[in-house]
Amino acid sequence: MCEILEAIKSHEAKLKEYAELLLDYNRYVRLVGPSDAETLWEEHILDCAAALPLLPPSGRVVDVGSGGGLPGMVWAICKPDITVSLVEATRRKCEAVERMIKGLKLENARVIWARAEEEASLRREFYDVAAARAVAEAGVLVEYLSPLVKVGGTLLAFKGRHARSELDPLTGRWLELGLGEPKLERYEIRGKERYVVLWEKVGLCPDKYPRRPGMAEKRPWWR
Repeated sequence: MCEILEAIKSHEAKLKEYAELLLDYNRYVRLVGPSDAETLWEEHILDCAAALPLLPPSGRVVDVGSGGGLPGMVWAICKPDITVSLVEATRRKCEAVERMIKGLKLENARVIWARAEEEASLRREFYDVAAARAVAEAGVLVEYLSPLVKVGGTLLAFKGRHARSELDPLTGRWLELGLGEPKLERYEIRGKERYVVLWEKVGLCPDKYPRRPGMAEKRPWWR
């Protein structure tokens, strides 16, 4: 917790500038759900900051389904020695985040207009960390993330109070995608139970993953 608070305090001005830009662009492109400044700060910015202690001091991070840049922009601001790729399939969202990056003069963040499946075909097992927030259920999500991460790297997913119910049915199956069993880091935002789920990449992900767009949800790999 101390590390999180120190990071927020050290980068508070730029984080608040990002939050203001996000609210501004959200009027034209749906980047986050309806939010006022206080809600955005507490339920989005601080929520993303909860995972800062789980990130390496340097390395390559990919944020899949980044939307308005959450969590990747928060991490890029708070950890200037990591490089963050923000992968997003919606062009208008990409354009908005690119403008925010320029406005904030962030040199360690870039936007990639692509689906996760496309990025994995170009930069397979390239990243040290792959993360996602509010993208898909855990089993579907790891099919998107695992191919992107090198062996020894980590996958991170933000989940709510039902995190365990998503994970339990796949106990003992994660190795099929090259992953160790998940670990859960619990925290609270505004009294709400939240988790960051962490998997270590312990082996190669089979070449057949990820499958073509849409297949991860239509035909879950574990069924």
